[in-house]
Amino acid sequence: MEHRTYYVLYCAIIVSLGGFVFGFDAAVISGVVGFVSVEFDLTPIQSGFVVAAPTLSGVFGTLVIGPLSDALGRKKVLIIIAFLYLLSALASAFASSYIMLVTARAIGGLAFTSLMIAPMYIAEIAPAKLRGKLVSINQLNIVVGLSAAYFANYFILNASESGSAWATAWAIDTDTWRWMLGVEIIPAAVFFFALFMIPDSPRWLVNNGREQQARVVLAKLLPADEVETEVELIKSSYDSQNGALWKRITGVFGPKMRLALIVGIIVGVVQQITGINAIFFYAPTIFEQSGIGTDAAFAQAALVGLINVVFTLVAMALIDRWGRKPLLLVGLTGIAFSMALCTYGFAQATYELSPKGIAQIEQIDNIQSSFDTTKLNALVGTVYQSDVEFKAALADTIGASAAREHESAFLKTATTMNAILILVGILGFVASFAMSLGPVMWALFSEIFPNQLRGIAISVVGMINSMVSFFVQLLFPLELSVFGAALTFFSYGVFAVIGLVLVAWLLPETKGKSLEELEVMFAKKVV
Repeated sequence: MEHRTYYVLYCAIIVSLGGFVFGFDAAVISGVVGFVSVEFDLTPIQSGFVVAAPTLSGVFGTLVIGPLSDALGRKKVLIIIAFLYLLSALASAFASSYIMLVTARAIGGLAFTSLMIAPMYIAEIAPAKLRGKLVSINQLNIVVGLSAAYFANYFILNASESGSAWATAWAIDTDTWRWMLGVEIIPAAVFFFALFMIPDSPRWLVNNGREQQARVVLAKLLPADEVETEVELIKSSYDSQNGALWKRITGVFGPKMRLALIVGIIVGVVQQITGINAIFFYAPTIFEQSGIGTDAAFAQAALVGLINVVFTLVAMALIDRWGRKPLLLVGLTGIAFSMALCTYGFAQATYELSPKGIAQIEQIDNIQSSFDTTKLNALVGTVYQSDVEFKAALADTIGASAAREHESAFLKTATTMNAILILVGILGFVASFAMSLGPVMWALFSEIFPNQLRGIAISVVGMINSMVSFFVQLLFPLELSVFGAALTFFSYGVFAVIGLVLVAWLLPETKGKSLEELEVMFAKKVV
């Protein structure tokens, strides 16, 4: 590997640290939501909003982040983003109310736009033959961050329950969820300071009349005899449609952009509507539904993170060899099959409280202060065919608050199902996503839009992607309580099948082509 490739890799890794922080933020809330729901006495919608608030603010962020990165440069915008991550982590850890926590997390949501800017920056500095792999580093960092958060949550949870003197001294036993959120301060700070050590995008520099600075950067990325050719190629691409902001906005919706925009919207919607952020953000909650208990649920959530990392590495190895489209087709097929397994597993489950199960529940510390456990005897002998029926009966018998607070214990003692099937389904889903929709979407977004319109176009499709993600996260607790786990996962599988058909029909292959070649290819195709 020559020194120029090492330099590109160095820049890509630093920029992709934002992916790590995003991944950590996305997964850490999965361990937090149960604690804050009890501490602040939240409804299912309020719990969903704690999880989804960053995504909602991220929607608004995507509206401006593309034009802002065009105006200020990719590097400056990334520095602003890193600062927002750091501020959000600090404020979340010290939040004293539901409103303060939601506000702090919403600040972090503005930083989620790093998912758009990082792939854009990497694509603009990377050679075509390595672009897929290098853009995928951002996704790899996301899944490493996810995994790190799951393991951190598991460690902090065990420490809080250990009774050790050091855990008590550091208030880990009483401020468990604050420690979970506060750990994010470390990677956010590293990301912020590391960004000062990279150059700005040469394509952005050329487009803003700073050709000499662009030549200096390109000299580190390309052989000396290719620098001037690259500068002229970039200039010609921008000059073809460059103009005022409004002209570029309308250009995104013009006939030459039709295929690229349709593909971008389809992939952006499918990536989220198949339920990935419901899985990531609520992993312990999902595993608790299978009746394995809180500790085991956190352990299995950590396994989700590990599988995510492994199959993202698989995607990185294959994305420039197989291409983007084959990976998407294989991944969506795997997602549909995995959701079918989860649907079947939950649909076959039954729920029944026994005297032995009630005795186990009575052993929980301070359980008698929450509700009168003798009321549970009214449920003995009744077999419930769905989680919805069982949870409703619990709420009617002991009160909604007590039922929600001890839901995991009730499910653990009352559930009869094939928990292994659920685990295989979830892990299969994560593996399929990690080798397809996860890394491929951002690679495609950085490739299919013309240079001069890339920032604005990614803002449009990124906003749509974030909106879908927000509603998936917000509604998941409500879906579990109203429709049950089986129907919820069935809907994700249906959306995966629809996405499979649309990708097979509309998506052309982009591997191995320069950004300028792709611009011409997409402009010529008619939909």
